[in-house]
Amino acid sequence: MAFIDYYKTLGVNKTAAEDEIKKAYRKLARKYHPDLNPKDTEANKKFQQINEANEVLSNAEKRKKYDAYGENWQHAEAYENAKKQQQNSSPDWGEYTYSNTQQEGNFSDFFESLFGHSSSGRSNRTKNKFRGNDYNAELHLSLREAYQTHKQTITVNGKNIRITIPAGVENEQVIKLKGYGSAGINGGPDGDLYITFVISDDAKFKRVNNDLYTTEEIMLYAAVLGGEIMIETLSGKIKLKINSGTQNDTRIRIKGKGFPVYKKEGEFGDLYITYKVKLPVNLTPKQKDLFEELSKL
Repeated sequence: MAFIDYYKTLGVNKTAAEDEIKKAYRKLARKYHPDLNPKDTEANKKFQQINEANEVLSNAEKRKKYDAYGENWQHAEAYENAKKQQQNSSPDWGEYTYSNTQQEGNFSDFFESLFGHSSSGRSNRTKNKFRGNDYNAELHLSLREAYQTHKQTITVNGKNIRITIPAGVENEQVIKLKGYGSAGINGGPDGDLYITFVISDDAKFKRVNNDLYTTEEIMLYAAVLGGEIMIETLSGKIKLKINSGTQNDTRIRIKGKGFPVYKKEGEFGDLYITYKVKLPVNLTPKQKDLFEELSKL
């Protein structure tokens, strides 16, 4: 197997900090995301490679193993255990070092000799079972998509996976799909898939936990005399009564019109609306006269 340089895949140095790796991954993930390149097979392949690289380099423990053992990092523990066993049983055991600049001649033959097959194909040990590698992926949602339960199909390592996204997921929330990682070795269990949700900001609503915040403009005469307005919520339009004498920056609360509570059917946060009084412009002479009369009262 040819060596895969995960640092080169993300375009970062081997000494890159965690934040730098995360920033590089998100930039590339947005560029090559399948939703933005639906018919570009090369972009989809690149997206899978980026996810694979991020999965390893964004995890401190996995990154340490990768730096030491290259693409065979997931077998690092097994290698160390086997090495200790050989050291205890054979005085002729030698050190085996690996440079991640190697392109071939890596651990493949070495692992075969340790875990079940020699180069001649003869079985000399009982096969050891190894758990498959975990995968990590990001799923980008709008606030309005996160508001309702829906299904989406994601592509991970060339496989399409259809998942149900519960209403109320939070930004950077992580869920685990058991058994959707890489296949186990020698009959070992499959790894898991961890999905991180990235929820973009909305132009109208700001989310704080399960509450929503927004602003609404009201006309000056409505603020002074009172009246009614129609406003937009994520569940549809509703009519509100404006009390006479409403001041600028007055905030009201509408109970139960906020964001759905994650995995709690029928429970919602609240919606907070801040009124912004809109002053009239381009007044006619008559309107100006009326304001002048009001100012004298």
